[in-house]
Amino acid sequence: MHRHDLLPNLRQSEDQQLSTSELEKAACAPIPVDSGRFNAHSKFPYGCTVRAVQKSMVAFIDFLGFLNGQLRTRDLPRIEMLMMPANFSSLVGEFIVSSIPKYCPELVKNRYHNGHPDLVPHGRYPDDLVLHGPAGIEVKASRYPGGWQGHNAEACWLMVFVFKVNSSSAHDAEPVPFEFRAVYLAKLAIADWKFSGRSETSRRTITAAVTKAGEEKLKSNWIYLA
Repeated sequence: MHRHDLLPNLRQSEDQQLSTSELEKAACAPIPVDSGRFNAHSKFPYGCTVRAVQKSMVAFIDFLGFLNGQLRTRDLPRIEMLMMPANFSSLVGEFIVSSIPKYCPELVKNRYHNGHPDLVPHGRYPDDLVLHGPAGIEVKASRYPGGWQGHNAEACWLMVFVFKVNSSSAHDAEPVPFEFRAVYLAKLAIADWKFSGRSETSRRTITAAVTKAGEEKLKSNWIYLA
């Protein structure tokens, strides 16, 4: 085969690389939160508000955009491509938990390490820390539109932040920017959870998943839908 016969393939390869590079650059800028997509009629406990949720989401978008922009200047992958998927979800959740109290003084972050729930009413527990208490809001961030899981079946207020993002486990996927897709909130009962089994050879931690009835409770009180 002559060299000139290879040129079309080379040009096509260069075009594809350029296209991927442009997509990767665009993916560094998260999709902004749409202020028109919030539900003014959603119900909140403990003085939490739509404004507090919206401000926290916007703060995360700003944080992620800044972080990925800086990583790109060092020719490094976006943070979501560096972290394991579950760890990135934890990052989203922990950021939200830390942010909401800035806009809702009635709530504070539970100061007990891995305490439940994540957000507790200010002054309800000594030093605002409790291993396991009935009052407060548990926060979950997930890339999945349903089937949300937790380590235990809990009777609690649960707030779920659903997002769309690339996964570090799928490096060949087309680059897409982070986007919040939905936020839901509901008070779940023990009956709204079911335990997920595992095989005898599995080392996966046994978890509890929200039932369909629990999902309906959450989605009936939606806070944000993109």
